[in-house]
This record gives sequence, structure tokens and C-alpha cells, in this order.
Amino acid sequence: MAQERVQKLIAQAGLCSRRQAEVLIREGRVRVNGDAAKLGDKADLDHDHVKVDGKLLRGAEAKRYLLIYKPREIMTTCDDPEDRTTVLDLVRPLVSERVFPVGRLDYHSEGLLIMTNDGDLAARITHPRYGLVREYLVKIRGDLDDRVLGRLMQGTVLEGHRVVPLKVVREGATKSGAATWWRIQVTEGRTHEVRELFFRVGHAVQRLRRTAIGPLRDEKLRQGQTRELNASEIRALQAATRKVTSPPRARARRGDDRDRRPRSDRPRSTEASRPKRGTKG
Repeated sequence: MAQERVQKLIAQAGLCSRRQAEVLIREGRVRVNGDAAKLGDKADLDHDHVKVDGKLLRGAEAKRYLLIYKPREIMTTCDDPEDRTTVLDLVRPLVSERVFPVGRLDYHSEGLLIMTNDGDLAARITHPRYGLVREYLVKIRGDLDDRVLGRLMQGTVLEGHRVVPLKVVREGATKSGAATWWRIQVTEGRTHEVRELFFRVGHAVQRLRRTAIGPLRDEKLRQGQTRELNASEIRALQAATRKVTSPPRARARRGDDRDRRPRSDRPRSTEASRPKRGTKG
């Protein structure tokens, strides 16, 4: 077996994603032949002893790809210091491999979640540079008028990065009219991203359900259920995360693709505001 970077070996063994493995190395929790590992170190599991938190790292496991419908009040982690139920508890009876959740889904949120031991694919799914679209169905208190919808489209700053929704669509109102449902697509996948986008324009999220991860959808999957991804779904995910994409431009609609905001509220495009060559600006 040829030498590989230590973080890649950890990911291949199904312990966590490559990015998470880098964190373990920085925290001094990984040792190679008794010495603390550093980022960039390489090893060969046929000849070297690699330990994570004192446990010897084994070779790569068979790849597993699961799609789970995470219910609310379930932790999206492999263990919880407060001993709450985690997504790993839901899949443990089904798999012997050490799978881990890909990305975040809040404790109070529900919906689709990928679990796998393929660290390379997990890293591409979660990294913003690949622009994988996540879709959510969101119930908010109140409604958005065109002005507030325009503010939502402009995005906000989270974790030092500007996040902008790709698309926002009004799905309808509740019977009482006190709340409305919206379908929103984002590509960043940052902590509490969707909740913060609505909260910062004055509307608290009452319910949030992830309905799609890139090309993956499953309207038949019910809360707490898990199934294997089929070969075509795995290939579709790999294809969707193969190319680096540029940040998306936001688009919102209430039933069609037209921008219904008053002209005075619409942002001027870069091209429209740039003076033409040969004219005074």
C-alpha cells in the first residue's frame, strides 16, 4: 500500500470526513508510530501504526451510502455529551461500517440527510466551492411582502462569509393565515443558514424540512426511515460535486420567475450601471 496523507487514511477508514480528520490532527488527537501527526504527514497502514484518540486505525471499509429522513429533536452527530438520540442510533442496526453524517441539520430541523463512510465524497458535498444545492421547505411566522423578499434575496453574512439564497418560492399560507410556507434553495450549507436568512428579515422559522440534497429527492421516505442510495444516485452525486462552481445569484418568486418588486426597490445590475465606452459617467 502506497503512502497517503494521514487525513485521507482516516477518511478512507470511515471514521469521519477528510476535513474533520484535519481538525483531529490539529487538535493533537492523531499519532503516527507514537508521534503526534501534523498536517501533510503521510503513512502506510501496512507498515505504520496510526492511532486516533488512542485507537488503531484499520484499513478502508466497504463504502456505504445511506439516505435518512432525520426527525426533529435528533442530533446530527455520532455521539452526544448530553446522551440525546443521534442519527447514528437510527442507522446502527442497519450497518456495521462506521458511517457518519454529511453536513449539518439542526436539532429542531428535519428532512433528508446523507450518511456515508466515503470521506472524499462527503468533503465535496459539504464544501461551498462545489455549490451543491440544498432545498428546504420552511414555515415562517407571518408573510413576506415584496420589499422584505427583496432583502431576503440579498443574503446575509454568516461565519464571515456572505450567503445568498439561490431561489425562494412562496408555497402558500396556513389556514389561519398566521404563517406561510416557502421553498428555499441554498448552496453554502453553513450553520443555521436558512433560519438566519429569515430571522434577519424579521421572520422566525417555525418548521424546517430539507427536501433535496443536490440531485437527491425522496418524497416517500418517512421520519426515521433509512435506505441505501442506488448506483445511479451515487453517480449523480459524484457528478454534481465534480466541478467547482461560482457563487449563485439569488432569485425569488411568488409563483413565477418574474421579479415582482417595485422598480425602485430592484437593484441595478452591474452592466446597467456601468457607463458605456465613449460616454461620460
